[in-house]
Amino acid sequence: MAVRLDDLDRKILNELQQDGGQSLDEIAKQVGSSKTPVWNRIRKMREAGVIKQQTFLLDAEALGFEACFFVLIRTSEHDADWQARFLKALNARPEVLEAHRLAGDIDYILKVVVANARAYDTFYQALISEVKVHNVTALLSMEEIKSTTMLPFDVA
Repeated sequence: MAVRLDDLDRKILNELQQDGGQSLDEIAKQVGSSKTPVWNRIRKMREAGVIKQQTFLLDAEALGFEACFFVLIRTSEHDADWQARFLKALNARPEVLEAHRLAGDIDYILKVVVANARAYDTFYQALISEVKVHNVTALLSMEEIKSTTMLPFDVA
């Protein structure tokens, strides 16, 4: 269920998405408010689950993770035991940044970031040794054109 937000809440969230490391004073100045109301609204949005966590975005390439693969998985098994093993295998692998269950011909898509193709193969071999899959297709991203974590708020 969506939480009701007013314009000030949206402005605050937009500022936090742009730079979560800003001080309360900086955020308050940007949104046209004072520090205490901004802090109270942030606290309330945390309690409501709108703000899940504060984190920092790292540059994968600068840290040696130069390959991004989108992995398309088809499975012939859909029972709860298989799904539990699959979820456990994904959660055990930090190189899986995202995993989505899909509607359509492909059952799952993974976003996997690794150092190189050899590291991807190591990931792939480990995954298929733990869970049976019908078909795996790996697509190497040649260039990241757009990537954001920012949700699209209309702010006045």
